[in-house]
Amino acid sequence: MHFFRHRPLALLAVPLAPALLLAGAGCSSDDSATVAAPRPDAKTAPLCRSLHEVLPAKVDGQRRADPGPRSVYTAGWGNPAIILRCGIVRPPKMTDPKVAEGQDPDAIAGGVNGVDWLMEKRSDGTWRFTTSGRRAYVEVTLPKRLSGPDDSTQVLEDLAPAVRKAIPEGIASMRG
Repeated sequence: MHFFRHRPLALLAVPLAPALLLAGAGCSSDDSATVAAPRPDAKTAPLCRSLHEVLPAKVDGQRRADPGPRSVYTAGWGNPAIILRCGIVRPPKMTDPKVAEGQDPDAIAGGVNGVDWLMEKRSDGTWRFTTSGRRAYVEVTLPKRLSGPDDSTQVLEDLAPAVRKAIPEGIASMRG
């Protein structure tokens, strides 16, 4: 079991390119049961469909309760929900020099059980994790009840086997 450890983001980031805005960033971490489904490109979509098939029934002890509208690109567990979205666009923070230099207190890189993640503290105090070094970007957003990066360890441990199985290592498309 590997817990979060700081790593230089440069090891995780794909080659520098203009930062892209997150499309459809309607992911919610409150009691809302709706989540904007990503629109992955043709190379990414099959990977996300494979991930959907191998996701666990429980994450952090919470039963699976997928948000609406139903999509093979989204999943959820618990209420308020832990939300997963597959096929998102590359987060701008992945190419932010401040993050790469460890100078952004709200974004760090780390790994859990063979999956590398960019961890971002959001303005509302919740946390968002995005896979790095995989052929598709998978985003996991935690609700406020899981308010700190240490609270995320079990969530990421529970998701790691599915991510490793369905999303091969490599460089993801910038579009998602």
